[in-house]
Amino acid sequence: MSLDERRPASAGPVLPGDVPASAGDVVPRLGLGSRLGSTGVLLGLLAGLALVSGWHLTQGTSGVGLRDLVGLLVAPSPDDAGTRDILIGSRLPRLAAGLAVGFALGVAGTLLQSVSRNALASPDTLAVTAGAFFAVTAVAAFRIAVPLWGSTLVAFAGGLLAATLVLVLAGGAGTSTTRLILAGSATAMALGSATAALLILFRTETTGLFAWGNGSLNQLDLRAFLQAAPVIVLATLLALLASRRLDLLGLGDDTASVLGVPVRTTRIAAVLLGVLLAATAVTLAGPIGFVGLCAPAAARLLGRAIPGVLRHGVLVLASGLVGALMVVGADLVMRSALGADRAIAIPTGVTTTLLGAVVLVVLARGARDSGPTRRPASARIGVHGRARFVMVLVVVAAVVVTAVLAGLMLGYTRLRSGDVLVWARGDAPPLLAFVMDERAPRVVAAVLGGAGLAVAGCLVQATCRNPLAEPGILGIAGGAGVGAVVVVTLGSGSRTALVVAAVVGALIAFAVVYAVSWRHGLDSDRLVLVGVGVSALAGGVSTFLLLRASPYDTPEIFTWLSGTTYGRSWGQVVPVAVALAVVLPLAMVARRELDLLALDEDTPRLVGIGMEKVRLTVLLAAAVLTALSVTAVGVVGFVGLVAPHAARGLVGGRNARVVPVAVLIGAALLASADAIGRTALAPAELPAGLVVALVGGPYFVYLLARSRA
Repeated sequence: MSLDERRPASAGPVLPGDVPASAGDVVPRLGLGSRLGSTGVLLGLLAGLALVSGWHLTQGTSGVGLRDLVGLLVAPSPDDAGTRDILIGSRLPRLAAGLAVGFALGVAGTLLQSVSRNALASPDTLAVTAGAFFAVTAVAAFRIAVPLWGSTLVAFAGGLLAATLVLVLAGGAGTSTTRLILAGSATAMALGSATAALLILFRTETTGLFAWGNGSLNQLDLRAFLQAAPVIVLATLLALLASRRLDLLGLGDDTASVLGVPVRTTRIAAVLLGVLLAATAVTLAGPIGFVGLCAPAAARLLGRAIPGVLRHGVLVLASGLVGALMVVGADLVMRSALGADRAIAIPTGVTTTLLGAVVLVVLARGARDSGPTRRPASARIGVHGRARFVMVLVVVAAVVVTAVLAGLMLGYTRLRSGDVLVWARGDAPPLLAFVMDERAPRVVAAVLGGAGLAVAGCLVQATCRNPLAEPGILGIAGGAGVGAVVVVTLGSGSRTALVVAAVVGALIAFAVVYAVSWRHGLDSDRLVLVGVGVSALAGGVSTFLLLRASPYDTPEIFTWLSGTTYGRSWGQVVPVAVALAVVLPLAMVARRELDLLALDEDTPRLVGIGMEKVRLTVLLAAAVLTALSVTAVGVVGFVGLVAPHAARGLVGGRNARVVPVAVLIGAALLASADAIGRTALAPAELPAGLVVALVGGPYFVYLLARSRA
């Protein structure tokens, strides 16, 4: 049996040049032509980087241009002191930060992809960046004074814990791409919600961290770069020393072990180096998104033409150079397009996130994936008796009533049940009427918004045959958020315009996800992966618009994007109520089709169901309902995941029972989160969406852990 035949299926595709000539020469020496080709690639990348860097130095808010810089280099004079100060004090630090961050993230992405054998692995999809940012924000919020090198250690610890959790939940190396992305996305969402909560609750201590949290190259001097550079150089050298081991590891764990590679040690070392590089980048310039995904992907594309590039001894350097080129180039494009004065307010990370989200969608479209994501343990529970269904329905309905009463009575002004009854009869005194007129619409908005997201979650999960999917992960909620943010940032106070924009945004996001996922049919895994990419793209667009908005509107928009019912009126909950009145009966009428869609691809066709027609109708209804729910409660995640899944665990898998129970659970969940957010830290208020995410994130982690079986 040849080595290639002994190679496990999880080892990934054989890279060009990896097929061994013999057992003694598993990784053959590169020929002269291949060596020259790979060297030419590195030299070409260096030349391109030098050209872009030189151009970058000519961009700035001052009037110093190319002629001034050339004069400073060729014939310096005492009159050039101002030019020298601008170059050393502003432009060089920004360029140096871009080069260091891009190179570090490119190398980190290569290491993480190699050890996980997954082309979609990166510091972002493994939640390394989110974990590092959360750790740094927590230190700032609680006023823990640490030096720069201490901040790197804090970010390293946070990123390492997040990456370890994601890899463990996803199943380790060679795991399903869908599992990896779902685990990383959910962990990143939970950490992002925790970070947002700290930013809202500790506004004074975390001033400036929101813009920095999207990746900013603004630097005061070269000191931060000079402290980060040795770490990046040392980690890169260690990665190069391990390059041959990484080449052999790509042949599979068993083959590498037979050839003397300490598999576990190599994998742990590579993960540690990748996390250290990502943490150093976060400490230097904040989370700059998706460079760790795009740079290795671009380097591997070069390897298709020149196989020598795919060897880690070259791939590590090539990915680092491409990453540096991406970051500096993105900053240059933003400055050239908007002007240096306006571009200062837009973090470079927003640009790279937009680019990276597109790359993620392209990679996801070409991904071939399957894995144990479709039926977690609780999704296999059989049908329970009718008595159990009725009992669960009554209990959950009682929980909803309790949550509503708690929401009406609790808050900055505490009320009693008698006050609620007096208000309901219309006999309330002015002060009581004022409090209830402000509080009642937001409680109803939470109930209807939670119910709407739960129904949408049921429809999405049945259609995708994936109980770990939800409208937020599929990008529908993000698209609705973009539409609403556009209206808010344009200064339109029209509620109708907000509703229309949210629906249009959700439908556009849905159309993009559906169209891109279609390839000789709609594959469920591909739909989820593309949805994650579109969701990231929508998040980048929302952040871009948010940062360009008036500073006075920023806190309100940011809070709304976190999910809130603050300041709701009766007119704002009517569209959700109408949508629920239409979609809920539709879901009950289509319960048989939903049950069959949740089984497999073949059964619905055998019984004569037009799969694509039903699937398109169901997903379209879910998109509209999600959009209208977003207009009522903001961008709230995890309700569409937790409510349907909990309902299946309580009453079995039949949608005739799952949908009504999920509606009540979603209503109770969001209503309770709204009450907790208003009272737990009073007089401060925590957005309901963040409370849900802090609960839903760990629950999602629990579901993934159970589904590993």
